[in-house]
Amino acid sequence: MFETRTCPAYEDEKEFTDLKTIIKKKLGFNCDGYKQAHLKRRLAVRLRANNSESYKEYAMTLLNKDGESEKLKETLTVNVTELFRNPETYEKFSRIGLPELIKTKGENRTIKVWSAGCSNGEEPYSIAIMLLEFLGPRANMYNISILGTDIDDDSLRIAQCGVYKPKQLEKISKGRLDWFFIKKGDDYVVADEVRNIVHFKHHDIISGPRLYGFDIIFCRNVTIYFDKSLQDELYMKFYDSLNEGGYFLMGKTETLFGKTGGLFKPVDINERIYRKLR
Repeated sequence: MFETRTCPAYEDEKEFTDLKTIIKKKLGFNCDGYKQAHLKRRLAVRLRANNSESYKEYAMTLLNKDGESEKLKETLTVNVTELFRNPETYEKFSRIGLPELIKTKGENRTIKVWSAGCSNGEEPYSIAIMLLEFLGPRANMYNISILGTDIDDDSLRIAQCGVYKPKQLEKISKGRLDWFFIKKGDDYVVADEVRNIVHFKHHDIISGPRLYGFDIIFCRNVTIYFDKSLQDELYMKFYDSLNEGGYFLMGKTETLFGKTGGLFKPVDINERIYRKLR
């Protein structure tokens, strides 16, 4: 009969709190707003990998073992990403969001987009392709700036390289692949036309400085790991970061609620597309 073992004596709340403090100091990663069950599941991965029997034991490993900080950060920030994830969201926004945005901008030819929690860059590059396709020959008439931010520097380095495996491009049509990517060996490199309007930087959406002046914000499948109070706080930050009439796109399992629920107009509930009311 197999012996069952609960999440390693990981039930000492003081040790758990102490470990979160160490993580914040050593990694600059604030765990306080994360759903505790989710955080404990992620931590358990590293505890098992190091044969640690308690949070206290793992804290010593984290402080003293070379490379463990990077492995923990990767575990805490891991995301499933691909170009044009949920392609129907991009298609719907191209049909009902972008035409209205361009119309209301009038003579203002600047378009600023923020991809918050961009991971390896798939989302901001997808946004860039969507915009270039929508604008067509008019793209040269606009100053397009797409900012991808993340707290994981390794992910940002991958994003800046813009090199992807075929598996990450499964949602890309052959036409898009031929037009917006260059094949190099077994990999695909994002074309300069796309790269030139996308830039990346390290930014913590929880504790980082406020960013302003955006026409569109994508923050999809990021806040699902946070508790409701932090989610509401972040949605208020995104509201403030948007220009009047700007668009906010969330993940399909995420929902606006609380004080922010009345600040955005639903444009398409199924695709989680919202517009700033005032």
